Amino acid sequence: MKNSIKAIENVVFRYRIFFLCLFLIATLFLGYKASQIKMDAGFAKNLPLKHEYMKTFVQYQEEFGGANRLMIAIQNKKGDIFTPAFFDIVNKVTNELFFLSGVDRGTVSSIYTPNVRYTEVVEEGFVGAQVIPSDFVNDADGIEMVKKNIIKAGIVGRLVANDFTSVMITAQLLEVDPLTKKQIDYIEFAGKLEKEIRDKYQTEDIGIHIIGFAKVVGDVADAIKGVLLFFLIAIVITFVLVYIYSHSLKLTIIPILCSFIAVVWQMGLLTLLGYGLDPMSILVPFLIFAIGVSHGMQMINSMGNQVLAGAQAEEAARTSFRQLLIPGSIALISDAVGFLTLLLIEIGVIQELAITASIGVSVIILTNLLLIPLIMSYIQFGDHYGKKMGTAFQDRLWRIFSSFADRKSAKYVVGISIILFIFGLYFGKEMKIGDLHAGASALHEDSRYNIDTALITSKFSIGTDIITVITETPENGCLDYEVMTLIDQFEWHVRNVAGVKMVVGLGGVTKLVSAGFNEGNLKWRVLSRNSEILAEMTQQINTDTGIVNDNCSVMPVMIFTEDHKAETIERVVGAIKRFRDENPSDKVKFRLASGQVGVMAATNESVKAAQVPMLIWVYAAVIGLCLITFRSVRATLCVILPLVLVSALAQALMTFLKIGLTVNTLPVVALGVGIGVDYGIYIISPFMNFMKQGMTVADAYLKTLKTTGSAVMFTGITLSIGVSTWIFSALKFQMDIGILLSFMFLLNMLGAIILLPALVAYFWKTEP
Repeated sequence: MKNSIKAIENVVFRYRIFFLCLFLIATLFLGYKASQIKMDAGFAKNLPLKHEYMKTFVQYQEEFGGANRLMIAIQNKKGDIFTPAFFDIVNKVTNELFFLSGVDRGTVSSIYTPNVRYTEVVEEGFVGAQVIPSDFVNDADGIEMVKKNIIKAGIVGRLVANDFTSVMITAQLLEVDPLTKKQIDYIEFAGKLEKEIRDKYQTEDIGIHIIGFAKVVGDVADAIKGVLLFFLIAIVITFVLVYIYSHSLKLTIIPILCSFIAVVWQMGLLTLLGYGLDPMSILVPFLIFAIGVSHGMQMINSMGNQVLAGAQAEEAARTSFRQLLIPGSIALISDAVGFLTLLLIEIGVIQELAITASIGVSVIILTNLLLIPLIMSYIQFGDHYGKKMGTAFQDRLWRIFSSFADRKSAKYVVGISIILFIFGLYFGKEMKIGDLHAGASALHEDSRYNIDTALITSKFSIGTDIITVITETPENGCLDYEVMTLIDQFEWHVRNVAGVKMVVGLGGVTKLVSAGFNEGNLKWRVLSRNSEILAEMTQQINTDTGIVNDNCSVMPVMIFTEDHKAETIERVVGAIKRFRDENPSDKVKFRLASGQVGVMAATNESVKAAQVPMLIWVYAAVIGLCLITFRSVRATLCVILPLVLVSALAQALMTFLKIGLTVNTLPVVALGVGIGVDYGIYIISPFMNFMKQGMTVADAYLKTLKTTGSAVMFTGITLSIGVSTWIFSALKFQMDIGILLSFMFLLNMLGAIILLPALVAYFWKTEP
């Protein structure tokens, strides 16, 4: 291995100009490609398509609609909806939405659309018509007629607010525009909603409230502008702290510049591979920058030590390259493997994140372990440099930390660590999988989107939080009393589950029709045992309602929930499964699930199922790489055990802060292990080398701290401070990730410089 590294070193530094020119050309080319990268938001890639629920979702999406629902509530702030001016606005907004590119026009529902009808019982039988007929005149008499029709249609709570101050317009969105044959640009679509609807029709008296997946993507994309500001703030903070550490403008610019080049390469390679950047993955470039700075500081620190020892620039660069190539590469490969384990979660957006992050980490091997020493080999160090570096850290500080490598102190460190681990396990098991707050989890509670969500939830009985259970039966199952009774019992069972606001299914609607046939008498709100009577009842129910198909073989049951919090979803899905298991039937099959909550349930279950295997794989990969590198079980344990402790404490922190494990926070788990192993490898590598030279554990650790410890400590503190600014972000998921990353950056660093030497003191009584 040493001979191979020496050979690589000779080639690289012999042809320094050639390699620097290659880096320049590659950076210019990939920078050009990076400038062409686009936001790539798609609804389908947010779905775990191989999950049982999503197979049901995809099978019936075209027939009964999917979860990509858009809802627009129009509110009269000064009274009820029954005014000519308000009706005129509702009509205009309905038409605006109908003609927006990307809307499935057949699914648009409003009091003005022909698919919203009422049915009433008269002496001659049933009479039905549109809520707002084609000959409607928008005056006092016409509005009074519509008011009566709304009551008869039973749309109060669905398309009309319970307090009659708002109306709702709903629609499903297409994944592919039928005209352009291209995927819908959700960011552009969200912009049209603002420009063509909200800005045009919202006034002091009229409120426009819009919710749905497309709107979430649009609001997240708008907030990303602020994310870029935080990126710049993090760079400035890092720049200042690196300068304080190095006392050199040159040594400050080089690691930051090379880390930024790594981000440019990452973006350029993504464009070349045909990928875009999903709004939910926008933080990945910042993480790559942070990892790059971490490894860059190790190289700068090593160079500084070589210069202090009297080496010239090229000699110092060669030595640093030779010393850090293997530990740095192993650490970065561990990072990449950690991200690649996210591929276990079969959700497109997470798998794209895994690819994006692993590409970024891989290029750091070139930009930070190769480019930095090449540039540094041309740097001229003045006579004053050694003096400044020599005063950067005091020996007294390192002697305090070196005491952790003493067995007397180590027993207290290990004991406290065991207590903290038990603490983390105990509270970490309470960590929830899924969203823990109402509204869009990516945004703060006081964001416009979540304010719109709160208003719609308060005024209507339904919202976007719906889970649809697909009930499959033999053909003409709606004529079978046994089938219809079981569906009706299922509706009653779910309706009584805490968190359910409304249930709509063929069983309950058929009972209403039966009562209607008998002058509305409640005694007749039952299901007839006679198949001919059932046929007469169900014939009155239009297939456009979405609760039955043409041949009565599929009857979806729509369950509207109060919210999509993790405990609500878990409770409702659990109740559905219990009923299904306790009421087996050869004729009726209850299949989960469609609707937004159905998608979230599948996502939560996919995250839960992949969480443990992902951790096993990432730790297995890190353990394997450490064993190959150090050829020592004890050294590997010294690196891994601090990571395990921090992982347990991070889960406990998520429990205390009510941060759920979601597609946004799950990657932090893999990142935490990756960053942690970086620190551990940079500490254990020189630590073992010094012990092999005959030093005691305490002396070897003291010298390790003087060589690489300062860079590890500085990097942990710098990165923690940099990402801590994210708590002020307009994106809630960025705030959550910022808190977790700050915690893990800092604790992984402390684990490497406190717990790791304590473990070494226990595992090695003498030199290895």
